[in-house]
Amino acid sequence: MYVPEPVRIRIPRSGEILGVVEAMLGANKMRVRCQDEKMRICRIPGRLRKSVWIREGDIVLIKPWSIQGGEKGDIEFRYTGAQAQVLRRRGALKMD
Repeated sequence: MYVPEPVRIRIPRSGEILGVVEAMLGANKMRVRCQDEKMRICRIPGRLRKSVWIREGDIVLIKPWSIQGGEKGDIEFRYTGAQAQVLRRRGALKMD
């Protein structure tokens, strides 16, 4: 009998917000609808630029900037489909 292993998922820490990518804007920038009901222009930092491919509809972890935090932020992490399902089951993702 198959028993699935527990899945370790990065949960938002203080100052981080979950969001859904709404549109690709070019130049490593995206429009993201965050859980706090704000639309932010988020960028992919250089350390993630070549290693993480992000598409519209992906669930991402956002770190708002200290200045203009209500309008802009950085993408810290992209969740896979299975990880997003676990977040929904645990109640951490209340958007969709």
